[in-house]
Amino acid sequence: MALKRRQGAPRLLQPNRSQVELRASDLESLLPADHRARLVWGYVVHQDLSQLILDIKARGSNAGRAAIDPHILFALWLYATLQGVGSGRELARLSQEHDAYRWICGGVSVNYHALNDFRAGNEALMDNLLTDNVAALAAAGAISLTRVAQDGMRVRADAAAASFRRQASLEQHLQEARELVQTLKAQVLDPGLVNRRAQAAQLRAAQEREARIQAALKQLPEVAAVKKRNGSKTEARSSSTDADARVMKMGDGGFRPAFNVQFATTCEDQVIVGMDVVNAGSDMAQLSPMVEQVEQRLGQSPDEWLVNGGFPAHAQIDAVADKTDVYAPVPEHKARQGAKEDEHQDEPKDPAAQDKHQPKAGDSEAVAQWRVRMSADQAKEIYKQRAATAECVNAQARNRGLLRMPVRGLTKVRSVVGLFVLAHNLMRTAVLAPHIIGRGRGASAKAAQAA
Repeated sequence: MALKRRQGAPRLLQPNRSQVELRASDLESLLPADHRARLVWGYVVHQDLSQLILDIKARGSNAGRAAIDPHILFALWLYATLQGVGSGRELARLSQEHDAYRWICGGVSVNYHALNDFRAGNEALMDNLLTDNVAALAAAGAISLTRVAQDGMRVRADAAAASFRRQASLEQHLQEARELVQTLKAQVLDPGLVNRRAQAAQLRAAQEREARIQAALKQLPEVAAVKKRNGSKTEARSSSTDADARVMKMGDGGFRPAFNVQFATTCEDQVIVGMDVVNAGSDMAQLSPMVEQVEQRLGQSPDEWLVNGGFPAHAQIDAVADKTDVYAPVPEHKARQGAKEDEHQDEPKDPAAQDKHQPKAGDSEAVAQWRVRMSADQAKEIYKQRAATAECVNAQARNRGLLRMPVRGLTKVRSVVGLFVLAHNLMRTAVLAPHIIGRGRGASAKAAQAA
């Protein structure tokens, strides 16, 4: 039977994007109850940001625009760090377009200047919040200080390799910068100037460049002293972009401007209990300061401290001998060069010269104990936890965007790294002691498991 012929054009529902729609909804309904943004806000509202609030000048009937609540800026950066967002401009855009960021803002408009200023200018706040965080976890019985692993991670600085210059070159650039500043100052005073705002911006940029070059010149003696101590004969150089940056050997074997980020992490719980940023490319002198830092934060030192082969300088082991037991690989003895073939070559050799784990002449008691300790099979099993802990924490930081510093200067860099540390510990707190951030009640997860 023949099919009936279809009559007329098909009727289709097509989009009409110019039609105005009115939708009644509140920000609270945008996110589910278990959304990560709610977790972040639950943590932030319980933090002490009173010092930032005291610095706000807009008060009562005084003139001035109302300030953004610091809790909003802190929560935005914490959530952005967990999501791998590291740009202030991108975060400002997301705060208008993305539901999670809009929920955190709660209708408050933010700009990238305020966001960047908050991230870069709160080193002391980040340090205090880390102390409060690990102290709360310790008080809740959620972390164990039996064993801590420390590691250094080289992070690319916001400075080009070509910005490192010798003293003569820096002095020449400083003179040029000063002349440019004087020229721009004279132009700003010109009554016939039309675009004063653009000219003032150029003047600020020139003054900042002059200040950076002056800072680079001040750093040269320190750089020269390090080179002399290391036996290098090359002339000292300093960056005219970021005077605190140093050229370091990176994980891929290349040399680039970087900072050395240090983390101390509990092996059992993977909570960061110590953090620092230094501009020394070597980890050799970083053991003792980190042990002291953790002791100050928690009132006690870990029983065991795990580090890689770059840390255990003998002086460092001696400095922490009364605080913790160091677990680090013992280096092989250096081969003796130019040994004389005389009548004494057949004499019995010192066993300590053959076995790296035997105490050597001149070893302190702490160093001798470290050598013997690392010869035991139990020590080798304990040391395996170092990589499983430290490398995991480093990888998580890189996955969240800690690949290149968005700021310049050690103070600002420490503030940025502090955000990464607090973001990491926040996620661990949600697992180990959710009641601290308003997720669950009663004992911590660890205590509940033990019961």
